[in-house]
Amino acid sequence: MAFKNILIFLFLSFSSLLFSQEETIDEVKIKGAKKTNTVFLKQLLRTKKGKVLDSISLQKDVTRLKRLPAISNAYFKVEAREDNTLIVLFHVEENGTLIPNINIWTTTNKLFSYKIGLYEYNLFGKHITLGGFYQNNGFDSYALNFRAPFLFSKKWGLGLNFKNWKSEEPLYFGNETANYLYNNVSYEVLGLHRINLKNGLQFGVTFFNEKYQYLSGATAPEVPQKLDLNKVLYKFIYTHNNLEHHYQYLSGFRNVLQTQFVTANNKFQENFFIAWNDVFYYKRHGDKGNWANRVRVGLSSNQNSPFAPFALDNNVNLRGVGILVDRGTGSIVWNTEYRHTVYDKKWFAVQTNVFTDFGTWRNPGGELKDFIEPKNLRVYSGVGLRFISKKIYNATFRIDYGFKVSRNSENSKGGLVFGIGQYF
Repeated sequence: MAFKNILIFLFLSFSSLLFSQEETIDEVKIKGAKKTNTVFLKQLLRTKKGKVLDSISLQKDVTRLKRLPAISNAYFKVEAREDNTLIVLFHVEENGTLIPNINIWTTTNKLFSYKIGLYEYNLFGKHITLGGFYQNNGFDSYALNFRAPFLFSKKWGLGLNFKNWKSEEPLYFGNETANYLYNNVSYEVLGLHRINLKNGLQFGVTFFNEKYQYLSGATAPEVPQKLDLNKVLYKFIYTHNNLEHHYQYLSGFRNVLQTQFVTANNKFQENFFIAWNDVFYYKRHGDKGNWANRVRVGLSSNQNSPFAPFALDNNVNLRGVGILVDRGTGSIVWNTEYRHTVYDKKWFAVQTNVFTDFGTWRNPGGELKDFIEPKNLRVYSGVGLRFISKKIYNATFRIDYGFKVSRNSENSKGGLVFGIGQYF
């Protein structure tokens, strides 16, 4: 459909050159929007009434619409009138955007845990996200989140987040391990700025309190059994997004750079800097195949502390490795998988996937050569399933089984990993 319209534009443009006339847009319409505010959508578009028809702007507007949480697909049509003016019709297919968030897992101490939440991604029809969750993993955690990327204009928005998080987490020092109750209470304010269709910024500040309370395991004189720290985190995120969306398929390139500076004046954790960069690359193969990749490179201030920021974990980087099995002050990870759709109907699809996750870490207080030490390299491969609702935003239930390929004897031999949304 889009190709046909491009041919129409080329013909109209050629006619304009011959007759020294330009086709102007007399009306812009949006069809198919039931919940989304059409006035709001028109404000986001570059295609406007009174402007000269521009096929490049139209294609960009379709991409812009398809990246909104409430829009699963979009395309356009152009109708010519006898008076040499045009009507542009954008057709959109909407997603359901009131989404429950449910997850179950086991913690480091094998305790059954669950998380329930509810998020609305299109509040008031203006793509405002509002929601929160409650989590029980032996302790009570909860959060509230607000995100309005177009609150002030089509380029400026605001994000507000509150979190009270508790979990039992292992800390590593030398060859010893101890379990601590970790509690983080945080308040975050973020400015959101869209530079253009492909580039955007987030920047802001988080005020938070961290508490560590010893529960079990090894102890050492130099490792405190109790900490109560007030910190301030300054955050900057740059995103370059050149992805094309078509229901469950992705193609193209995306890059996300995140930097943080944390004030933490105490003898166990000084002020520190942390940064990581994610490169995503997706390629379509035929009608049903999708190759997906994520490469993450991260470094932080290299303090010899059990409170190192980069974790090795099932749900973050290596599927099958276990729950918070190690920490480091640097991380290099490559996740690659091939997804293949085996069932595809109007509202529902099923994908299979095969994957390999590679990762290596710099030890706390270590050196860059730690990244090439065989003992720090972990490799897991496996297979999985994806159950995808094509009419509900981010409604993908995933389940993977990863098994160990590397020879690190101390690591998990493998296991199941599941959650909501694609792994990356």
